[in-house]
Amino acid sequence: MGTVSLEGIEFFAYHGTSDEEQKIGNKFSIDVAITTDFLEAARHDRLRNTVNYEVVYRVAAEAMQKPSRLLEHIAYKIIEGIRLTYPNVELIEVSVSKFNPPVGGVCARSRITMKG
Repeated sequence: MGTVSLEGIEFFAYHGTSDEEQKIGNKFSIDVAITTDFLEAARHDRLRNTVNYEVVYRVAAEAMQKPSRLLEHIAYKIIEGIRLTYPNVELIEVSVSKFNPPVGGVCARSRITMKG
């Protein structure tokens, strides 16, 4: 077993619980870690035997294009999209962060992490 990860994927998108957040947009960061057996890929130096992180990036980008109210929903859509392409991976962990969330004070980021 091993882990294929993408860290610090950044997007500007239109997510949030308020209509204002969905109009003005914000910066978001996504981290994805996928636990899978890539021994055959390592042994034979073949991409087809592992998770292609370009595909993972495209799944994340697609999820970020559709406005969502909750960070949890974004993470769910990313996990769901990865599972469609790679149904045999053991575990997918996705963290979604929103920069400068509207909490009424100073806060660098809000963050949720979901495993599926």
